[in-house]
Amino acid sequence: MTGSEQIGVTRDAGVSGLLRRVFDCPEDLADQILVRGRLRQYGARVTIVRRGENISTLYVVVDGRAHALVYSIEGQAVLLHEYRSGDLFGVMSSPYSAAHDADVVAIEDVNAFLLDGVVLALLAEQHSCIGLALLRFMVDRLQQTASRMYEHAALSAVGRVHAELLRQARECQDLTIRPSPVLADLALRVSTTRETASRAVNALERRGIIRRDGEMLVVVAPHRLEELVL
Repeated sequence: MTGSEQIGVTRDAGVSGLLRRVFDCPEDLADQILVRGRLRQYGARVTIVRRGENISTLYVVVDGRAHALVYSIEGQAVLLHEYRSGDLFGVMSSPYSAAHDADVVAIEDVNAFLLDGVVLALLAEQHSCIGLALLRFMVDRLQQTASRMYEHAALSAVGRVHAELLRQARECQDLTIRPSPVLADLALRVSTTRETASRAVNALERRGIIRRDGEMLVVVAPHRLEELVL
């Protein structure tokens, strides 16, 4: 794990505002959290945390994108979670060292705010909003995991590609994914091969269900796509 670190963070309006949103807390409490943690930068493709590594730190993604990955017996990467600005990983419920359950890899340059688990536990005891925020994140994470488990058990590989495209499109008001999904990334998200993802996307395009528009991918017929989630 490599990265440059800034310890003893002075007030940074951007990071303080992010912490305020993450923990749903007042500005003065966000500033207290800020000065008790540290900022760290990780370059693209750097492993931030390794599976099995004992950690006692909460990581808050300030900006950038990281993946939590595990690997099958055959060596295929399986995506557990994606972390973007405002997402948390690491120690959230115990101040003591715990083995992390996945590799966390920076997909692009990542800036993260790090807070020691003991400090986090103390703040959560003193301020109920922090404990409630951590609980919400853990519940959301469990729901996401349950949804992925269901899709892997109930859907074919092609059906999972369809479901992922529909999910990404519905996150946008105009059903337009910007930029167009990278096939290797799409395949990783649904635990299939790049070739399978490519065939599924090309078939949808031939049928007029999706349309490539420059660097964007438009879902033209979301109801037809939903019918193909099998």
